[in-house]
Parts: sequence; C-alpha cells; structure tokens
Amino acid sequence: MKKILIAEDNADLAESLKLALETAGYRVEVANNGVDAIATQVSFAADILITDIMMPEQDGFETLNAFRKEFPGTRLVVISGAQRFDPQKYLRAAKLAGADATFRKPFAIEALLEKLREF
Repeated sequence: MKKILIAEDNADLAESLKLALETAGYRVEVANNGVDAIATQVSFAADILITDIMMPEQDGFETLNAFRKEFPGTRLVVISGAQRFDPQKYLRAAKLAGADATFRKPFAIEALLEKLREF
C-alpha cells in the first residue's frame, strides 16, 4: 500500500483529500505546512507528497526543494489555487523545480487518482 503525505493548510481540503485517498486504498498522513511535512516524512516515509504552494511557515516551493534534497525518492505533486496570483504561473514554476505533477484547485479527485496510479 502506497503512503501519501498531504501538506495543506486548508483543513477542510486536507481532510477531504485524505478521505478520498484512503477510500482509494492509500495510507495517508496530513501536515498543515511544509515544516510539519518534513518532520512527518522522517517517521512516515511517504511515497508521494501532495503539497499546496501557499502555506504558512514554509511554502510549497521550499517544501518541494527540501523533499528533492532530503527525500529524493518521493514523488511530488503540487496543487495551487492562489486567488491573488495566477496559479498557473506557480504550477509552471513547480514543474520547473521538479514536481512530478501539478493540479490547479479546484481539481477533480479522479484526475488526481489517475495520476497517482501512474506512480
């Protein structure tokens, strides 16, 4: 069973994603920011990280870079729905920074599950 770590500061979205992913057969942990995600990864050893871009304490780019350095085998999925800025710019930058996949919020859970099955 693959393990997924979700780094998302929106508690409702994080719990919805967790429920959907667990229903699909994944083992899931949630962190509310990038700092917590790194600490959780040390003990949880997720196969896949799903991270938001805009988070307090440590944003998704910093988290993406930290995972690439400290946990190079982890697949990285970046999600963004930044209201004040163009989320597509952030998602393109995330791809350039090494994200394996990106999704603009709101996204269809089936599209995410399809991508996760490819990993």
